Amino acid sequence: MGLSHNTSVIVATLLVFGMWACHVTSRTLNEENMLQRHQQWMARYGRVYKDVSEKEARFKIFKNNVAHIEAFNNAGNHAYKLSVNQFADQTNQEFKATRNGFKFPSTPRSGQTTPFRYETVTAVPSSVDWRKKGAVTLVKDQGQCGGYMDDGFDFIVKNKGINTEAAYPYEAADGTCNTKKEGVAAAKITGHEDVPVNSESALLKAVSRQPVSVAIDAGESDFQFYSSGVFNGTCGTDLDHGVTAVGYGTSDDGIKYWLVKNSWGTVWGEEGYIRMQRDVEAKEGLCGIAMMASYPTAA
Repeated sequence: MGLSHNTSVIVATLLVFGMWACHVTSRTLNEENMLQRHQQWMARYGRVYKDVSEKEARFKIFKNNVAHIEAFNNAGNHAYKLSVNQFADQTNQEFKATRNGFKFPSTPRSGQTTPFRYETVTAVPSSVDWRKKGAVTLVKDQGQCGGYMDDGFDFIVKNKGINTEAAYPYEAADGTCNTKKEGVAAAKITGHEDVPVNSESALLKAVSRQPVSVAIDAGESDFQFYSSGVFNGTCGTDLDHGVTAVGYGTSDDGIKYWLVKNSWGTVWGEEGYIRMQRDVEAKEGLCGIAMMASYPTAA
């Protein structure tokens, strides 16, 4: 015996209501789970907001960033991974404004004006890691400080040297130098040279011989949340961040990379480092890494 028309309508209504209730319950549970994750994230990174309004706004940004990160990682077809790191409650614009403080020189480079001492290098090792040779200091967290690497080299020359990290530690803040500590010369350089622009092969020669300062475009959200692997994502050539190429190599899955020391603390990336794809088609290198490289020289 079939159901009456009224009974069918009631059953259909109950089914729709049940599906709606399940959807609402699932959404509520997801929201509660995300709230809990945000609380745990705040505790981990010591984040405190001034009021409820700011917390709600930051939570919304956090949710959007987590959704992007998880969608990217779940795609499963990338050479690198993202993570919910210390920048997870910042929009990409906020992140760039606070972390990418590279300052272009008042007189931009106009071609090669200094000699390139590694021009005649022909044979280079298949991989190099200057950390293993004791030539790389510990990863710092620059905070909101920025600058231009050649200015740093010029200062060391003019100052007739630079103190040790132990005696005069980095403070991640603009201020007045301690002239007494500043005057101690634990290490000296005689000058600096530029790597020929837009040449990854020239950069390879230089990095095979010593760590090299490079400028990159580090403004994309994938750079903001990079966690591990060889970064080969989308980025431009609007140089906005100074870092150090401290080596190079090839990953287990055959991707050539630059080993780059960053300055956003050891929580970011691979304990403060990023591997960036090497030997790309663009002459500027990935994220412009071959556009503005330089290194200090010694007698």
